[in-house]
Amino acid sequence: MALTGRAALLAALGSIPVGILEPSWTGMLAVNGPLALACAIDYALATPVRGLRLTRSGDTAVRLGDTADVHLTITNAGGRPLRAKVRDAWPPSSWQPGTETAASRHSVTVPAGERRRVTTRLRPTRRGDRRAAKVTVRSYGPLGLLARQGHHTVPWTVRVLPPFTSRKHLPSRLARLRELDGRTSVLTRGEGTEFDSLRDYVPGDDTRSIDWRATARQQKVAIRTWRPERDRHILICLDTGRTSAGRVGDAPRLDSAMDAALLLAALATRAGDRVDLLAHDRRTRAQVQGRAAADVLPSFVNAMATLEPELVETDSRAMVSTILRSAPRRSLVVLLTSLDTAPVEEGLLPVLPQLTARHTVVLASVADPHVAEMTRSRGTIDAVYEAAAGTQSQTQRRRTADHLTRLGVTVVDATPDTLAPALADTYLALKAAGRL
Repeated sequence: MALTGRAALLAALGSIPVGILEPSWTGMLAVNGPLALACAIDYALATPVRGLRLTRSGDTAVRLGDTADVHLTITNAGGRPLRAKVRDAWPPSSWQPGTETAASRHSVTVPAGERRRVTTRLRPTRRGDRRAAKVTVRSYGPLGLLARQGHHTVPWTVRVLPPFTSRKHLPSRLARLRELDGRTSVLTRGEGTEFDSLRDYVPGDDTRSIDWRATARQQKVAIRTWRPERDRHILICLDTGRTSAGRVGDAPRLDSAMDAALLLAALATRAGDRVDLLAHDRRTRAQVQGRAAADVLPSFVNAMATLEPELVETDSRAMVSTILRSAPRRSLVVLLTSLDTAPVEEGLLPVLPQLTARHTVVLASVADPHVAEMTRSRGTIDAVYEAAAGTQSQTQRRRTADHLTRLGVTVVDATPDTLAPALADTYLALKAAGRL
């Protein structure tokens, strides 16, 4: 039961003449008695909330930053029309700040025996599953003095997927991939690459690529063209430990790592390679294996949607063991983790030789652009100390990267905006050199 503003206003207006002409309990009763009776009649005529039937339909998945429409169908099976206000409650992260009230509240009129549909438009601010809370219905009588109020539980889940903002870099990397495959005028040859086809010799071609048998048969000089190896195995490993929770800009490091992983997966599947995903800290949080090329990207996005950084130290030994079990043959292993000195030296370095002995390893890390800004600070004592701290941090990262490079690891250290294209370029360079 809920008292409306109209009833409160009538009670206040009725109290004015009573206070002026007859300030007594009798006068108050003379005014409020009929108002209370009217409220009781209005409450009795309001459509009961419990008898309503509510169902949902609409979107079940949405990319972070986009909008999702969830429809709520209200069926009035009673004999009286429904005049109601409806609040469709969702978690606070389902809307942009300040927009929840306008998006979640609806006014609806449903004649007896009919149904009406209202639409709640969500625009989530975080990845993961957003589950609908209770639907609150406030049913008003014909006088609008007193309302019935009740709740309905109508389950619905909207999965918020990673935004994949780096997909804008995919066309340019696919163009580079076509060059490596020999589908443009640029042809490359690298150690371990596969024979593709024969074509006529043109001045400037490498004479070592001449196929003398084909030249003898055709009576004109023919050369071999080469393409990078296909059907190679790539395992992308996301470190979901405490270092991935650090925010760089407006997002955690894990979100930037996911974006880079999605671009690499999209590029590698177009190149004919097999791509798997592993998310690990102290245990495996998500794993995608053995998917067809068309299913790789949807599977990755769906698996990443519910991943959140865990505030625990990553067990590098367990992670490497899981990688070795997931990739029994030689593969390209891409570790998306931190370059911070302590976690690398204490956790990863002791077990890294097991990985580099069997696989080609790339380590990609998200660098904080604010550190580079700190190194340029000048003018005050605080600014100089800030510059010194930034320089020391960069020096430590470079030292750690150099140590990893000496162990045979290819290191990619880039800011969130440039990590995805930098990792894609590293993959293309390895493919062109025949190192996969």
